[in-house]
Amino acid sequence: MRTPFMAGNWKMFKTPAETTAFFNEFLPLVATAKNREIAIHAPYVNLTAAVTAALGSNVGIGAQNLFWEKEGAYTGEISGPMLKAAGCKYVVIGHSERRQYFGETDATVLKRTVAALDAGLAPVVCVGELLEEREAGNTNEVLRKQFEGGMAGLSPEQFAKVVIAYEPVWAIGTGKTATPEMAAETHNAIRAMVSAKFGDQAAAAVRILYGGSVKPNNVKDLMAMEDIDGGVVGGASVDPSSCAAIVNF
Repeated sequence: MRTPFMAGNWKMFKTPAETTAFFNEFLPLVATAKNREIAIHAPYVNLTAAVTAALGSNVGIGAQNLFWEKEGAYTGEISGPMLKAAGCKYVVIGHSERRQYFGETDATVLKRTVAALDAGLAPVVCVGELLEEREAGNTNEVLRKQFEGGMAGLSPEQFAKVVIAYEPVWAIGTGKTATPEMAAETHNAIRAMVSAKFGDQAAAAVRILYGGSVKPNNVKDLMAMEDIDGGVVGGASVDPSSCAAIVNF
C-alpha cells in the first residue's frame, strides 16, 4: 500500500518571518493527519525558518532545486549536502518552470536526482507535457522521453527512493486541472514505463503525485483515483488553511 504524499511547493513566495507565521497556523491544522506524508518545499532563504518551525512535527521540509556538484565555484548554486545540513528531507527536481525559464533538461534532471540521492535527500522528480503536446496526442511520447532521460539511468536501488510528480504544464498556475480520469490515465501510463524499465514490483511501489492547480475542492476526486498517490500543490500551498484542507483531503 502506497502512503499518500502531499507536497506543497511555495515557489518564490514568503519571507522567513512569513514562513514562521505560516507554520504556526498550519501545523495545528494537520497535527492529527494520519497515514500520509507531508512536505513543504520552501525557497532557500526560508529553509532554516521552516525547519525550525516544523521541528518535532509530522511535516518534512524540502527545497525546490539543487546543483549536482557537492561544492565548488558555482556562484548562486546550492548543493545536496548543504540542503541536508540545513535540515531538508526532500527536493523538487525538474519542475516545468525550471525547464522553461532556466534551461534544465532531462540530462540535468538525472544529474540532480543522483546528487540528491547521494546527499540522502528524497527527490520529487517532475514530468509533464505542454498544452500543444497534449492536444497533438503526444503526451505519452513526451513523458517517455522525460522518464528515459531523467530517471531510467538510475539503478533499481536509486529509483526505489524516487517520487515522481506528473505536472501537466498547461495546468500549472492556470486554474485548469486535468480531470481525475485524465490524470489517472496518464499516471497509469507512467507506471507502465516504470514497469518496463524496473519491473512490476517497482511500478507497484513508486508513488506518482499529481500537480496542476490542485485545490481543496478537487483534491478528493483526484485522490480517489487508484494510480494517484498524492499531490504537488502550488498556489494553494501558501495559505495555511487551504494547504491543510488539501493535506486532510
